[in-house]
Amino acid sequence: MNSRPIASFVGFLALASCAGDAPDAESSSAGAPFRPVASVQELMLTVVEPGAETYWDAVGWIIDAEGTQEIRPGSDEEWEAVRNAAFQVAESGNLLMMEGRAPEGDETWIAMSQAMTAMAERAIDAALARDELGVFRIGGDLYETCTACHAAYALETLRPNAQVE
Repeated sequence: MNSRPIASFVGFLALASCAGDAPDAESSSAGAPFRPVASVQELMLTVVEPGAETYWDAVGWIIDAEGTQEIRPGSDEEWEAVRNAAFQVAESGNLLMMEGRAPEGDETWIAMSQAMTAMAERAIDAALARDELGVFRIGGDLYETCTACHAAYALETLRPNAQVE
């Protein structure tokens, strides 16, 4: 059985359900040169999830009755796409810490966002080195980082039928 679609679906659900209302103009400090446009959920759906999925799908193996099929970037352009996806995730960690998105005074949110950025920086390095096994392993570590955050802030994404109080 190919577990890749299941893992991708679970990852999508985990990323898509980080709740948060769209930031309003008043939530940003008066002197800030930036203004968040996307809510946390919109950021997850439009930036984080596509980047993470591209990275997670870049390297793997499918083992079936016909043998083993290797999935890996083969061209400069494909490796560049993996690197770009890792940058997308890395910068998203910073975007999650912006005023208007980060829950005020929540140090755990900040620490988890920083962990996401740090893990994605490792992902960038693995892609730049064209390290297939590194991309695979770091992809797993990144997934664990994401699910730890979702366990704290969006439990329903890990267990879609769970009743969250």
